Amino acid sequence: MTQPIQPPPSGNPFADGAYPNAPAPAPVRDNLGLGLAAAFGVALVSAGIYGAIVGATEYQIGFAAVGVGYLVGFVAGKVGGRNPALPVVAAILSLGAVYIGQLLGIAIFLADRADATVSELFFENLDVLMEAWKLEAGAMTFVFLAIGAFAAFSAAKKSAA
Repeated sequence: MTQPIQPPPSGNPFADGAYPNAPAPAPVRDNLGLGLAAAFGVALVSAGIYGAIVGATEYQIGFAAVGVGYLVGFVAGKVGGRNPALPVVAAILSLGAVYIGQLLGIAIFLADRADATVSELFFENLDVLMEAWKLEAGAMTFVFLAIGAFAAFSAAKKSAA
């Protein structure tokens, strides 16, 4: 017959050290500045990629706008943590990234048809690009902007959790 296991005299069943200590909790990530810087960098890179897609296909693609927003929000939440300002800033940065990507796409499209480079059109004739954007902007343009911002806000909230 086996003997029943007797608890240690202190009354704590883990006092004998037979069980390992629980791991330390994960450090809290709450670095607003680093989160903003990372989100800004990703916004610039994703705006360039989105602009290249728009310029190459001559269409605005909704999934690409969602991807821009998601990337910006995901990086902001992962790097910056749970700061409540990050989802809002990520949404604003995503709006800017999708808009700049659309302008870059127009510049790529016009550079193919004009005797100019993309950088000349984008940096020296930005007013012309903005006019072209206004002429081409329809309901779907604003839907893509809103979808990108919503994706950024949601991704920043979820990735920080």
